[in-house]
Amino acid sequence: MARIYVASSWRNQYYPEVVSALRSAGHEVYDFRNPPHGGSGFRWTDIDPDAPDWTFEEYSEGLHHPSAERQFQADLDALGWADTCVLVLPCGRSAHTEAGWMAGSGKKVIVYIPEMVEPELMYKLFHAVVGNLDDLIHNL
Repeated sequence: MARIYVASSWRNQYYPEVVSALRSAGHEVYDFRNPPHGGSGFRWTDIDPDAPDWTFEEYSEGLHHPSAERQFQADLDALGWADTCVLVLPCGRSAHTEAGWMAGSGKKVIVYIPEMVEPELMYKLFHAVVGNLDDLIHNL
């Protein structure tokens, strides 16, 4: 069975279903919404409710906040632990950075697109692009 890092977005409605399906199929799954150090994952607004309106200087300082450091280390440790990444769309910059890190480390990356979005040529860098959970499980 695979050790899977699921890369996605807090706003992704499919994320919980993917985590559940992968675990039901017998895989070990890192869930950034429920990190091993406890809590409910990291959000910039946990540091400051005004984080979406930060200046660059405030953002730069925020990267060094203890909560940001703790979650970054948990995610980085999980990236190292995992042998596979499932990139669940729609998602943003962090998830794509994580998938790129995994691919650059020689690890398998599968892109799961539950609802069709604009095609992306560079997904050819990854192992597979799938549109349903059955195909996702099959490609693991």
